[in-house]
Amino acid sequence: MRMARAGRNRRRLTAARSPGTGRGMTDTPLDPHPAGFHDLLGIELIEWKDGFARVAVQTGKQHGNRSGIVHGGVMLSLIDQAAAYAGLWCSVPGNIRRAVTLDLDCRFTGQVAKGRLVAEGRVVTRGRNIFFCRTEVFDEAGQLVAFGASTHRWRAGSETAEGQPPKAD
Repeated sequence: MRMARAGRNRRRLTAARSPGTGRGMTDTPLDPHPAGFHDLLGIELIEWKDGFARVAVQTGKQHGNRSGIVHGGVMLSLIDQAAAYAGLWCSVPGNIRRAVTLDLDCRFTGQVAKGRLVAEGRVVTRGRNIFFCRTEVFDEAGQLVAFGASTHRWRAGSETAEGQPPKAD
């Protein structure tokens, strides 16, 4: 994998696609349609395939709470984003899938003063319009610091892995 800078704060990761994804070596970002919220928190999508996503953030002072540790909302956001990406992988390059989060819960098992956090989201099951995920967040040492479960609903046109062409802005 290699990382390239695009814009002031945006990092885009490019990678050789996993076997079985139907995609070969590419310089296309894993998500060609990133959300502005990711820039705000510094979230990077580092692995993405059908039913699985890995996102990360390098925490800094801006992620802290008044107690001097990473705010729980940062970990909750990682859980939400990793889970959503796990259900939104698209088999057609350039197309997009969208969803909304219906339910999200989180359990904190540790605290983090600083460092890189990595969240791994997995689709547990999916139906016609709804998908359910479990996500775990790990600190730099690989220790579990939070986990959660979530329910998401695909937006119209996003129910299949092919997704749809992005709408013009």
